[in-house]
Amino acid sequence: MPIRAVIFDFNGTLSNDEPVLCRIYLELFAEYGTPISDREYYERLSGLAEHTIAEVCLGPGDPRIPGFIRERIDRYKRTVADGSTVPEATRAAVRFAGERARLAIVSGAAREEIVPVVAAAGLGGLLATVVADDDVGRGKPDPEGYLLALEALGAAPGETLVFEDTEAGIASAKTAGARVVAVLGTQARERLTQADELVETIDVPLLRRLLG
Repeated sequence: MPIRAVIFDFNGTLSNDEPVLCRIYLELFAEYGTPISDREYYERLSGLAEHTIAEVCLGPGDPRIPGFIRERIDRYKRTVADGSTVPEATRAAVRFAGERARLAIVSGAAREEIVPVVAAAGLGGLLATVVADDDVGRGKPDPEGYLLALEALGAAPGETLVFEDTEAGIASAKTAGARVVAVLGTQARERLTQADELVETIDVPLLRRLLG
């Protein structure tokens, strides 16, 4: 079945920003009295939704969760709002895909941090929809975000290609029925084996091969 829709995860996939997120989360966890290491972030938290990570730090239902999330978003926006975390090779690949399919983002990040980065990278006008943490009741690995994106795109799972970088994201997209390409770099290779294919980077040659 030909590919009619391409969906990108944001953090660590479209935007090469996992080191930025790791640093910010380490700062916040320490400030809230629950210090973690880089390894714990990448092994336990990367790929999870915003609210889920806040609950790991503070506990479910903690009244400080909104403030924790607000501070995390503000620190992120101050660091990457110029779009510099989206590599030029990835930008070219997204433009190439946009000429051949409908595009979307499905992310556990907040909309207000996704949209400015994508716009600054010159890609905002290519996206048919963005499904963010704000839009779902259940974050990855639940498939809710991908199911919403498929509905918005008017695409069947079998004609949809997804790019992800974490185990939780792959599980989310695969449960929704999409084909998944995992980008190496955030988590260990052995955690990404449920993807249909593993790649080092997103670039035009890859999209040309996958989309035909």
